[in-house]
Amino acid sequence: MYSIPKSKKFKNKTILITGGTGFFGKHLTNHLINNNIFKKLVIFSRDEQKHHKLVEEYKNSVVYPKLRFFMGDVRDRDRLDFAFKDCDIVIHAAAIKHVPFAEENPMECIKTNIMGAENVVHCALKNKVERVLALSTDKASNPINLYGATKLCSDKIFTSAEQIKGSRKIRFSVVRYGNVSGSSGSILETLKDYNKKNKKIFSLTDKNMTRFWITVEDALKFVLNCLDEMKGGEIFIPKLPSIRIIDLIKLFKNIKEINIVGMRAGEKLHESMFTKDECHLILKSKNSFIISPSSRYLKKYKSKKYQLMNEYYDYKSNLKNNFMSLKEMKNLLTD
Repeated sequence: MYSIPKSKKFKNKTILITGGTGFFGKHLTNHLINNNIFKKLVIFSRDEQKHHKLVEEYKNSVVYPKLRFFMGDVRDRDRLDFAFKDCDIVIHAAAIKHVPFAEENPMECIKTNIMGAENVVHCALKNKVERVLALSTDKASNPINLYGATKLCSDKIFTSAEQIKGSRKIRFSVVRYGNVSGSSGSILETLKDYNKKNKKIFSLTDKNMTRFWITVEDALKFVLNCLDEMKGGEIFIPKLPSIRIIDLIKLFKNIKEINIVGMRAGEKLHESMFTKDECHLILKSKNSFIISPSSRYLKKYKSKKYQLMNEYYDYKSNLKNNFMSLKEMKNLLTD
């Protein structure tokens, strides 16, 4: 769906990834290391064990001298400030992401997802970072759970940072996408675990549930493309296919019974990328959308690639003609 940008503008840059040992952060780290497209790579994470595993994996690599494993938490502004020294590009992937845990531990989620975002902006401005790209989620659109609400706040913190940067040549942007196939805690990984253990009964909250879907490879390519073309202040959204969760479950032949247990607190039946109330601020291209922070900024993003929306609708995961075929879904199982 997406291709890796051919730009060489990151070749001589120092890149920092917050949450660099998490699921997406590690895939991004692996891609950057394998392609050696950086001057220096700073992997910022609070997880000591995951740091250790990455060190063991790359300690004999030719790029190892260019790696910096930096333990720290985005909640700690002073520590973050040390990490940001001499960094040119920051990709902010650190977050508390599990909806049930966020519902039960709201202040912990707020400290990481909102205050952490504010700390990233503060340290980026202070250390003259050139580009900051924050990763978001479809749950930030019209949120009904705390995780989505904190990510919406985070999105606003990054896009509004364009208004306080003054004369600094820094750009702040956001990428919003859906469920990443195979990510930690995803239903696909749960189903594979059920298959491995030959479990027969699977619990589902609602038989009509749908979700947006993106492979980690496409998510990675999209993020790097956005990093390449970002102008500052925008939210990038890829055009994604959807899946019916019950269809995905049926692909696992070992599961003989689906037990409908009812919706969990904070759970949506269908996810959303944007609402019709935002369409007057949106530009679209063949494969993606851009949400402008306000109407007076639309000209900033308009180009041959991106044109103004001429229709108003809620971009939800239950849109007709947007569902993956069973064949496409089967391919997920072989990835």
